[in-house]
Amino acid sequence: MKQSPYILYSDGKGNIFEDTTMLTTGRSGWDAYPIDPEEWIELPEGGSLYELPGRRGIGLNAKTGEMGLCDKGWAVAAFIPPAHTGFYLAAYETMPDAPTLPLFCYTAVGWLDGKFYVPATRIEQDIRQECAGFDDKKVKQGVKQLLEAYPHNRLVQHLADNCALTYHCPAARNYFMGRWECPIPSSPACNANCIGCISFQPEEETIVSTQDRLRFKPTAEEIVEYTVPHLETAPFPIVSFGQGCEGEPLLMWETIRESIIEIRKHTPKGSININTNGSKPDAVRELCKAGLNSIRVSTNSVQEKYYTPYYRPNNYVFEDIIESLKVVRDFGGWTSINYFTFPGMTDSVDEYEALRKLIRDTDLKMIQWRNFNIDPDWYLGRLGITDPGECMGIKQLQDLIQEEFPHLKYGYFNPPIERIKGDYEKDFAHY
Repeated sequence: MKQSPYILYSDGKGNIFEDTTMLTTGRSGWDAYPIDPEEWIELPEGGSLYELPGRRGIGLNAKTGEMGLCDKGWAVAAFIPPAHTGFYLAAYETMPDAPTLPLFCYTAVGWLDGKFYVPATRIEQDIRQECAGFDDKKVKQGVKQLLEAYPHNRLVQHLADNCALTYHCPAARNYFMGRWECPIPSSPACNANCIGCISFQPEEETIVSTQDRLRFKPTAEEIVEYTVPHLETAPFPIVSFGQGCEGEPLLMWETIRESIIEIRKHTPKGSININTNGSKPDAVRELCKAGLNSIRVSTNSVQEKYYTPYYRPNNYVFEDIIESLKVVRDFGGWTSINYFTFPGMTDSVDEYEALRKLIRDTDLKMIQWRNFNIDPDWYLGRLGITDPGECMGIKQLQDLIQEEFPHLKYGYFNPPIERIKGDYEKDFAHY
């Protein structure tokens, strides 16, 4: 691209237009910036466009280069699909009566030569959550077959009725299509009170959770019953404790340990993973002894001063998540962080230095660069952040970290055991 694309605006009735007098800018922290033409890619298949009510887009005058507001309609942002990481948020000015935005990511987006463009990169070649790869007919057929096969299994019922059919969760849909990563929701409770929790929001909040949380404690028998056949038959099989529709799986670590031991009595195949806040390193150690292969620890920041006010942890501290990563590496397991990427925070110089330290201290194996699903104003306001400090840009951050730590893998999904122990560049989900 030789220029940035034109800014978009919405008329409030579901129609989106381009304004060819202004070029799109990107938001980092609280501020808007011009975007390097090299950072734009075509909006990937599966992307969506959002109207941002009560917000006016910030653009650059196409002739003078001066920054100003597009007052023709409401600002527009893009949701970019899994496997992609955004470099800039949508830039806008928020009006006093603007509603809080729901829990999605809001990437900058523009229009040029008949196409939508976003400042982003494809961070992962694995296609396991590609829109084109899902077949609703096969999902519903799989749901019918597996509900008949496990008529009394509450977890299979939950994954069918709530996850696959109601929320169209990609992980649940993949399970019912008999492939790749199989989710194991295991805990109705949590020991954190995350501001942007996607499965539970207090009634007094101005936003709602995007899905309902699991409401029962599954048994080891229920877990083993449906996961063993998946590990035995699926291509590149993974079973993962800890999902978006539940609380913190480590609160159910005894049940998980029992499940892992029993699973491994039946099959040596595939990978056993846990997605967690990493709050209980002693529990993680017990799971590693039982046969846990990998861990993914979620974090909005690798600095305690930003982690704690976002997670609002009960009975654990930031250092516990560092210890959990170290424990898994001590057992030779695979460690990832699920890094909520927020331009203007994640790429600050202070965060960069803290990330370098974490990688060195824990011998981290992978960063999953996930777009942060949250209203940017609301997030920065709730954490009381007025100035995140000097920032370098998400792209430069990724380049610098990769240069210093060439062994560190970048991605978006938990890798299967074939990828962990074999050829990382070739062994992953494909058609």
